Amino acid sequence: MSHDEEANEHTHLLDPRVAELRNRKQSALSREEATSIISSHVSKEEQELAGTAVGERLPYNDYTTIDWLHDLIKDSFRHRAIKSRTSLKGKFLASWDSCQGWVAASMIGILTAIVAFCVDVAEATISDYKAGYCSSNVLRSRETCCTERSPLNPQEGVGEDCADWMMWSEKYWTGFGIYVGFALLFGIIAGAVTMTTKANLPAARQDDDSQESSEPLGKSMYMAAGSGIPEIKTILSGFVIPHFLDFKVLLVKAVGATFAVSTGMCLGKEGPFVHISTCVGYLVASLFPKYRRNGRQMREMLSVACSSGLSVAFGAPIGGVLFSYEEISTYFPRKVLWRAFVCSLFAAIVLKALNPTGTGKLVLFETNYGIDYDPIHYLVFVFLGVSGGLFGGVFCQANFLWSKTFRKYSVIKNHPVFELSLVVLVTALLQFPNPLTREAGDVIIKNLLVDCRHPEGSWVCEQEAMVDKSRYYLWLAYGTAVKLILTIVTFGCKVPSGIIIPALDAGALFGRLVGQIIPTSSPGLFAMVGAAGFLAGVSRMTVSLAVIMFELTGEVDYIPPFMIAIMVAKLTADALSSEGVYDLAQTVLGHPFLDPEHALSIVRDKGLLVEELIPPPQTMREITLDVGPEYQVSKTILATKLSQLKARGLMDAGLVLVDSSGMLHGYLAQGELDFAINEAGVLVDNEPVDLLDGVISTFVDRTPLVICAKAPLEYAVELFGKLGLRHLIVIEEGSSRVVGVIIKKRLVVFLEGLVH
Repeated sequence: MSHDEEANEHTHLLDPRVAELRNRKQSALSREEATSIISSHVSKEEQELAGTAVGERLPYNDYTTIDWLHDLIKDSFRHRAIKSRTSLKGKFLASWDSCQGWVAASMIGILTAIVAFCVDVAEATISDYKAGYCSSNVLRSRETCCTERSPLNPQEGVGEDCADWMMWSEKYWTGFGIYVGFALLFGIIAGAVTMTTKANLPAARQDDDSQESSEPLGKSMYMAAGSGIPEIKTILSGFVIPHFLDFKVLLVKAVGATFAVSTGMCLGKEGPFVHISTCVGYLVASLFPKYRRNGRQMREMLSVACSSGLSVAFGAPIGGVLFSYEEISTYFPRKVLWRAFVCSLFAAIVLKALNPTGTGKLVLFETNYGIDYDPIHYLVFVFLGVSGGLFGGVFCQANFLWSKTFRKYSVIKNHPVFELSLVVLVTALLQFPNPLTREAGDVIIKNLLVDCRHPEGSWVCEQEAMVDKSRYYLWLAYGTAVKLILTIVTFGCKVPSGIIIPALDAGALFGRLVGQIIPTSSPGLFAMVGAAGFLAGVSRMTVSLAVIMFELTGEVDYIPPFMIAIMVAKLTADALSSEGVYDLAQTVLGHPFLDPEHALSIVRDKGLLVEELIPPPQTMREITLDVGPEYQVSKTILATKLSQLKARGLMDAGLVLVDSSGMLHGYLAQGELDFAINEAGVLVDNEPVDLLDGVISTFVDRTPLVICAKAPLEYAVELFGKLGLRHLIVIEEGSSRVVGVIIKKRLVVFLEGLVH
C-alpha cells in the first residue's frame, strides 16, 4: 500500500470494528512507508503487468497522484478530533499541533543553512585546487588563505603577493595541464556519485494495441542529476516520483554539486540548493505525523522548504520566498507564505552567523557605484533586456534540441560520465585561456561587477584603464559566446547543476562589454542589469528575480533598471519560445505537470468539450461496477476488477459504482480496494460484500465530483487545477448517466497532445 493510497482515505465516522481495521492499515502503512513522500509501493506483479495493460494505455503510469481534496477532508477530521479535547493535556496537544508548522519551518531553515555552509566552503576550497594550494592549511581556499586577495594576472599567475598561496606551476602550459587534469578528476567524481542514485521506475507500454509485444518498458532516472527543480514542480503539483527526497539523494546532491561546480563547468549550485532544501524539508516534516500521513500537508511544507534553498544560495531571503511562489509552487496559500518567510529568515540568520564567504555579509556581490543613471540609459537597459531575451530563447530551443539529438546516441545515453568528461574537457579548453572565465561562476560575476573607481588590484579595472582595450573587448565578447555554447551543452548532464549562475555570468560579460561605450556611467552597472536580463530570458522569472538581484547587490536605486531589463527579456524570450528552461526540462525528462494557467491558454481557443476525454469502451467496462439492487457484490468480482485495474498499470485509479441504469453511486479507489481484498479479516470469501452498510462501505466516496460531458473543457481544467483532484466523473447530459472518468494523467497527456 502506497503513501498516496493512504492519502486517498476517506474520513467518514467509523464504527469500532472499522476503526480497528483502519488502525491495522495505518500500522502496516507506517512500516511500509518509504523515506520519501512519494514512495509508492509497487509489487513485482504490478511491474510485470504494467507493460501488458489491457484497454487504455497512458504515459506517466509510473507516477501516482494524491487527491488534495480528500487530504483536506482527512486533515479537517483530525483537526476537529484534537480540538474537541477539553482536558489540560488535550489543550496542550492542540497548542502543539498549531505550532508544528512554525517549528518545522524553523528547523528546515537552520538545517538547510548548515548544509549550504558545508557545500560553499568545500566548493571554494576544492575549486581553487585547480590553480594551487594553501601551504599554511591545505583545507583553506585561496581567498581565506590570503589576508588580501592578490590581483589576477593571467600571464604570470595568481597570488604572487600572498606568501601562503602556492601555485602548482608558474609556467602557463604546465598550469593549464594541471587545471584540466583536476577539472576532469572533479567531473568524474561528481558523475560517479550521481550514478549511485539511478532508479528504475515501473512504466506501462506506450505502443500500439497489440498485447503480444516486447518486454515492458522501464524508465531510468538519476535522482541527484540536474537542478531538481522540474521534479520538485512535478511533486508539488500532486504527482509522485519515488524516493526523490531521500536522505541518500540529499547527501549525493551536496557532494555532487560541490565537485561539479569545482570543475569550472557552466553550471551553478543554486538549483541543487533548492533540491537540497526540499529534501531537508521532507525529512524534517516526516518527524511530524500530521505531515507524514497527509500528502497535501506535506506538499505545503515542501513549498515552504523551497524558499530556504534560494535564500542560502544567494543570501536573498525575500527573493527565496518569491521564487518558491512564482516559479515552483502551484498551491501557495497565505499560511504557506508566512511559514516560507520564517523558514527563509532562519536560513539567512544561520548562514550569516556561519559566514562561509568570510565577509560577514549576506550580500554576495555588494556594489556601491555611487553613480546615478540618466533617462537616456533606459534605452541601454531595454537593449540589454532584448539581448537577454534573445539569449534565453536561443538557449532554451538549442538545449532542447541538444537533449533530443546528441543525448539520444547510445554511447552518450548509456555512458553519462563519458559525456560529462567530454564537456569538462571542452569547457577547460575554451575557458582557461580567457582570464575572465577561468574562475568559478560566482567569482566571475563578482569580478565583473567591480567598481573601477576603487579597483583594489582588479584585473578588469587594469584592462579598462589601458589605452588599447581591443584585446579586453575580445575577451568579453568571446566569454559571452562561450558561455552560451557551453551552457547549452552542459545543462542536462548527469550531475547536480543549476542554470542561474551561468546565465548571470553571460549577462554580466555582455553588459560589461556594452558598458564600455557608455562613458558617463560605471560599466559595472550595465553588467548588473545585463545579468538580470539574461537570467530572465532563460528562466522567465519576473518579480522574484528583481528582488533577488536587489538582494544580491544591495543596490536599491537600480531596481527600475532591473525591472525594465527583466520585463523586456521575458517578452522577447516568450516570442521565441513560450516555455522557460524548467518547463522544457520537464518535457525532456518526461515528467507530468499540470499548470492550470498554461492549460487554460491551450484549450481556451479550441472550443473543446469534456467528452473529448471519455475513455474507450473497454476501459469503462473494466472500471465500472454494477452494485445491484441490494448494493452487494461478491469478493470474487471485486478481486477480478482489482486485477483489471492493476493490469492497466495506473496504480491510482479506481472503480466507479453504478446501478443497472448507469447512475452514479460512488467511487472506490484502487488502494482501498486492494487493502480490502488482500488484508486478512476484512472480507469473508463466501459472503457477499455490502457496499452500503458493510465494512468496505467506509472506503467508498459517496459524493465524487462530477462534470457534464457537454461542459467546456475549461471546467475540467479548472477543477483539476484549483481543487487538486485525482479523478472526475463524467455524466451524460440530460440523463446524468455515468459515461466516463477523467484522471489527472489522462488530462495532462491530452493537453500535451494539443501542443505538440
